[in-house]
Amino acid sequence: MTGAERPLVGVTMGDPGGIGSEIIVKAAPQVTDDADVVVIGDADAVRHAVAQCGSDLTVEAVDTVADVRSDPSTLSVLDLDNVASLAHGEIDEAYGRASLGYIERAIELAIAGDIDAIATAPIHKQATARAGSEFAGHTGMLAAYTETDNYSMMLIEGGLRVTHVSTHVPLREACDLVTTENVLDTITVTDQGLHDLGIDDPTIAVAGLNPHAGEGGLLGTEDDDAIEPAVEQARAAGIDAEGPIPPDTVYVKAAAGDYDCVVSMYHDQGHIPIKMLGFDSTDTVSGVNMTVGLPIIRTSVDHGTAFDIAGQGIASESSMVDAIRTAAHVAVERA
Repeated sequence: MTGAERPLVGVTMGDPGGIGSEIIVKAAPQVTDDADVVVIGDADAVRHAVAQCGSDLTVEAVDTVADVRSDPSTLSVLDLDNVASLAHGEIDEAYGRASLGYIERAIELAIAGDIDAIATAPIHKQATARAGSEFAGHTGMLAAYTETDNYSMMLIEGGLRVTHVSTHVPLREACDLVTTENVLDTITVTDQGLHDLGIDDPTIAVAGLNPHAGEGGLLGTEDDDAIEPAVEQARAAGIDAEGPIPPDTVYVKAAAGDYDCVVSMYHDQGHIPIKMLGFDSTDTVSGVNMTVGLPIIRTSVDHGTAFDIAGQGIASESSMVDAIRTAAHVAVERA
């Protein structure tokens, strides 16, 4: 902890052309009991969002996070001044470069202990790619900058939590990544992440890869050859893991409270049940993405830049509220 009564959460602004600044402005007044917030971004963009959202917040640009005041009427911004002009809904190399700069500064601050956790607003992968980034998103960048080899994305929606053996790779490649080593690594960091959330004796379900978890080898051998040995090794290490469990039933059981988390084998296997729960008919999005296995704390919203509505002040802040609160909670648990 930085020494404040509440954790200090650095919230990166995300792509300036997206909804990041809007959802931060809307979320900040709702988390004052949980954390102090400093936005890592551009003060002018945040001021524009305040006006668009009709917020009463005062935006205060600060030079260092030590200057952040615990004042619910003020939103502190560590002003990197990365944006020359503001236009919403456009893929822009300059915006990609700006959003990468926000993340880099947040990582530096977290490693130094100047902030207690990071919560990230969405970036646009095409914009960051145009800016020269080799990373598909936040997660790989965070892992590389913190020299972390074993990590995973954990999605949280209410009582359902999922992690992934692989994420942003083609499905054909994802199947090749289902190895005993990779599955065991994911189970291990999942267990660590659940403890960070304050779950003392977590139970972990491990989804199968194939229909019916392979049906004894009739529908594929990966479940028997790779996943089951990983579960056995995890149990031998004291982790309460079970599987492989048929993927068409395991998420129902987990959502009902039978397990604290499901280790999913690939991106869509874990994302679909989470987003079925997290999106509603009004396009309100809840849920949190937490990177487990890192030496620093990072959470994120569970949605993208929403270019189609950016700049209108109508984006839902629900996921950002959840992300900041979860980051603060983990910071307290780790302290």
